[in-house]
Amino acid sequence: MKESILHYIWQYKLFTQHALLTTDGVTVDVIDVGKLNTDAGPDFFNAKVKIGNTVWAGNVEIHTLASDWKKHNHQSDKTYDSVILHVVKRADVEIFRSDGEKIPQLELIYPQAIEQNYELLINDQKWIPCADKISEVPEIFIQSWKNALLAERLALKTSHIQDLLNENNQHWEEAFYITLARSFGFGTNSQAFEMLAKSLALSILGKHKNDLFQIEALLFGQSGLLECNELDEYTLKLKKEYDFLRIKYNLEPINGSLWKLLRLRPDNFPHVRIAQFAAIIHSSTKLFSKIIEQPEINYLTGLFRCEPSIYWQTHYLFGEESREKSKKLGKSSIFSLLINTVVPFIFCFAHRKGNEELKETALKLLEKIPAEQNAIVSGWRNVGIQIHSAYDSQAFLQLKKQYCDDKYCLRCRIGHKVLNRK
Repeated sequence: MKESILHYIWQYKLFTQHALLTTDGVTVDVIDVGKLNTDAGPDFFNAKVKIGNTVWAGNVEIHTLASDWKKHNHQSDKTYDSVILHVVKRADVEIFRSDGEKIPQLELIYPQAIEQNYELLINDQKWIPCADKISEVPEIFIQSWKNALLAERLALKTSHIQDLLNENNQHWEEAFYITLARSFGFGTNSQAFEMLAKSLALSILGKHKNDLFQIEALLFGQSGLLECNELDEYTLKLKKEYDFLRIKYNLEPINGSLWKLLRLRPDNFPHVRIAQFAAIIHSSTKLFSKIIEQPEINYLTGLFRCEPSIYWQTHYLFGEESREKSKKLGKSSIFSLLINTVVPFIFCFAHRKGNEELKETALKLLEKIPAEQNAIVSGWRNVGIQIHSAYDSQAFLQLKKQYCDDKYCLRCRIGHKVLNRK
């Protein structure tokens, strides 16, 4: 049996709590189980336990077998001298502190259904461990967990944004520009797009914002794609303009081989995405400031409905003409940018400024955006979860990736309900 299930039982006080006795027959009253420690050292900090007539404050260590104390060499580690109670499934030996003092031990007694349910979950090979049991969990409970999951996901994204702000001297527009560029990679080319943005400061693009051709020259030149493509008249002009700007700003392009086209639909080719990105840079000064000033769904979607230069109406790649088609960003692509860049940035900005109203605005934006269409969202729907908006889909993406995939059922509120079924 895994120690983690004993941690879980102790943390949530799921053990039998009446008539508790140490292995020496002394009464035990658990006042506070303490705080779970995820780092090195005893398993629970700052616990409070009454043993006999004495109230002890200190740490608790948990093992399956008491002999694991010796196996882990805790008797020689002064870090464990603060342990006031050793909690075990079976006390097969007595244990001692480094000075030889005996430590009280408690054998946990708990409903066997918890252990049985846990084994069933962990050994289940379904899409999620509780796929055939989640329908028994009350909807109101799932909704509550969904709100917490979304907060977790936004906190994770906020952490990444704060790292980027620290790298860029707290420059919000620059950090937003880099994150937006990464989102334009739509997964497959996200890394290459981020490298492109980091290689070309927004301030340089800002000096040429009134000239779409020069913005394209800078972005395509820095992407390395001008060196990897068939050259037609337009491409030659771009290359000539870039060569001049490269010397002027002392630029070094990224490796063009980083970009991927395999198995991509033509609308997702990096050339098209860079042209769309150039159009947005050209049409919007201080884009992040505009978003903060008017975080309204129709206005935000309008900011990203930009038409690339006329060349791209008949091209997906350099030098290869195709049937004429508008290359404006589609609705689903715009919604993806709002979900993955705009909303997290609004939320992070609101958090940094202590603006709770703006935080609420960010959450309401997700409720107005349709749910993503992907395999994970489909999977949740298949097990009976209702997903109506991006608010829902983002929450359940968090649940799948951070809990279900690694079978962290002991940390999941739904898992908690399933584990405690009779």
